Amino acid sequence: MNTLVNLLEFDLDGLAAFCEQLGEKRFRATQLFRWIHQRGASDFSAMSDLAKALREKLPGIAEVRALPVVAEHVSTDGTVKWLFDVGDGNAVETVFIPEDDRGTLCISSQAGCAVNCRFCSTGHQGFSRNLTTAEITGQLWYAEHALRKRLGRTDRVVSNVVMMGMGEPLQNYTALVPSLRTMLDDHAYGMSRRRVTVSTSGVVPMMDRLGQDCPVALAVSLHAPIDSLRDNLVPLNRKYPIAELLDACSRYLEFAPRDFITFEYCMLDGVNDLPEHADRLAALVKEHGNGAGLSCKFNLIPFNPFPESGLKRSPRERVVAFAKRLSDHGIITTVRKTRGDDIDAACGQLAGDVKDRTRVGERIARQRTIPLVPVSAIRES
Repeated sequence: MNTLVNLLEFDLDGLAAFCEQLGEKRFRATQLFRWIHQRGASDFSAMSDLAKALREKLPGIAEVRALPVVAEHVSTDGTVKWLFDVGDGNAVETVFIPEDDRGTLCISSQAGCAVNCRFCSTGHQGFSRNLTTAEITGQLWYAEHALRKRLGRTDRVVSNVVMMGMGEPLQNYTALVPSLRTMLDDHAYGMSRRRVTVSTSGVVPMMDRLGQDCPVALAVSLHAPIDSLRDNLVPLNRKYPIAELLDACSRYLEFAPRDFITFEYCMLDGVNDLPEHADRLAALVKEHGNGAGLSCKFNLIPFNPFPESGLKRSPRERVVAFAKRLSDHGIITTVRKTRGDDIDAACGQLAGDVKDRTRVGERIARQRTIPLVPVSAIRES
């Protein structure tokens, strides 16, 4: 039995190569690409400007297939969350966040996540596998065209994409880049590089590659101003410590579509939310950027608690004071508005349903207490 090729797996160059194997010229791939992504078509017979011979040939060798939807939830604030089946008992989540001036889609790149950040419920499930390009692109394809039908619109609904769903995108680089290129392609979704954001916990070599291969906006999960604390919160820091990460951010800015890096910072009660932490963060970014300071902004994220973390959300007044402290240092700082938390669609809540293939047995280490860092250590580091 022949397996059909899912055409969502290809960016335009990949689709052109596929068509070339069929004896078709590149312009046929462009036509096909537009039908799939701009019109949301999956029925080859309806693609009227394709040659009849190609329309008849494609159903036997190819398909356009989105992921099966397990569940859909709509928040009181209009946020929509889909749970997609990716096989073998695994499911991933995708979230659409509507606002007055944009529609943002948060896309997953892996079933689970191997980074295991302390404050992220996805990481606490462990890691199963990387998603394919078709599974990444398919989340956008499904969401865009489902929302158009629901809203009765023919214009684009999703204006921004953030790779901030389940998984560490840069640990699935090979599948990620073709998907990004499809998002940017004028024959598909035509998004600006400024409106596509990849979030990373700091996979330094892949940050450098992304800057060369497909530079889009970058958001870096920082969450701590010193290595001893970040080692505990973001285990990847033990491999790529803060100094190396910030140097990589400086290099990325040479190619980035924006003139700043966004630092994500999850506010944890009594852990990383003291005035001394803010002061040290300000000192850090001023020390990097080739001596001129690293051009950046901070996005403070209210922590969304879950039992296994052993962590608490910083009080609102402390978050506001922390933001003011950074702003007083001349750093642009925002506090992320929590969206979709009534359907577990807020930051750090995406959990899906993942078979953990990375860890077995009791997970006592995940529930350990984070040692408080003395103020003197923050100031002296």
